[in-house]
Amino acid sequence: IAYDELFAHQVTLAIARERQRRDRGRPTVGDGRLWGKVLAGLPYAPTGAQTRALGEIAADMGSDQRMNRLLQGDVGSGKTLVALGALLAAAEAGGQGALMAPTEILARQHLESLTPLLAMAGVEAVLLTGRDRGAARAEKLEALASGRAQVALGTHALISTDVAFRDLRLAVIDEQHRFGVRQRLDLSAKGLRPDVLVMTATPIPRSLSLAAYGDMDVSVIDEKPPGRKPVSTALVSSGRYEEVVARLAGALEEGAQAYWVCPLVEESETLDLTAAEERARELRAALGEGVALVHGRMGAAEKDAAMADFAEGRARLLVATTVIEVGVNVPNATIMVVEHADRFGLAQLHQLRGRVGRGEGAST
Repeated sequence: IAYDELFAHQVTLAIARERQRRDRGRPTVGDGRLWGKVLAGLPYAPTGAQTRALGEIAADMGSDQRMNRLLQGDVGSGKTLVALGALLAAAEAGGQGALMAPTEILARQHLESLTPLLAMAGVEAVLLTGRDRGAARAEKLEALASGRAQVALGTHALISTDVAFRDLRLAVIDEQHRFGVRQRLDLSAKGLRPDVLVMTATPIPRSLSLAAYGDMDVSVIDEKPPGRKPVSTALVSSGRYEEVVARLAGALEEGAQAYWVCPLVEESETLDLTAAEERARELRAALGEGVALVHGRMGAAEKDAAMADFAEGRARLLVATTVIEVGVNVPNATIMVVEHADRFGLAQLHQLRGRVGRGEGAST
């Protein structure tokens, strides 16, 4: 039965791939002028792996078959820069590109990191999230429909029925495991057979990637930018909680920042797991006031305020649930404590681990 299921799955993917091959795309060929401006302004050179991945994507975009490519690179390997190169190629060819992220935190972070680079290229971008309302939203929709905005960044809001692009050439989906197939199709339906690039930081063995993504070509970024140190991982029993807090206090005194991740928001009668709210109270008592708390049940404004406190260094420790697993970027954070690590999936742990080791310091 297992063999039959796998065989049926593979045949389905083969049919899908064959159909895609017949489904003609539109060649999108950039002339490199916008990307050249970005490269000239970057304080570093892209790694060899980034350049190779971008070459594969450009070749796909330039062919008359639709691109359906998975870009896999470890957290911090520079996938966003590669995606920017592809989005600029779409703009150079006279079209538009869209990048869809799973959370508003991540979409805003993409906006922050890409705005200076897009400014170098002289490209206008809009950010569209569920929070946009009224006149501000109408203005953004007009910028996309008229083609004035060449790049759209956003959340699921990008696939709302009232969002129309003048000429969407490229759809980029970040953290593809957080979106369903339907949502990926909905974004690519916003244009006339646009190329599709999906990105993930969760590493998958090649054999598994062929089984799961048989309808996709795969590019891998297997180099880290210079200066990044590997993250060391230690397993400590929960009986040594006091020791961990003491070590953490010392590191925070020296100027480090840290995450403390818990599996639940509040105490549960049935599960004996540490709750984020309870743990935040205990850590405030032990470490003082510089402890912020973030979880999925908080309102957007409250969550943003806590994240901003941590990003700008007003809070030294961020107690959180897995809402921080995707895309949060604080280079000064060098320690992460994950409680009840057995409650998390492998992909989640890998994502969480990627929140540290984003700066020059050695991380744990």
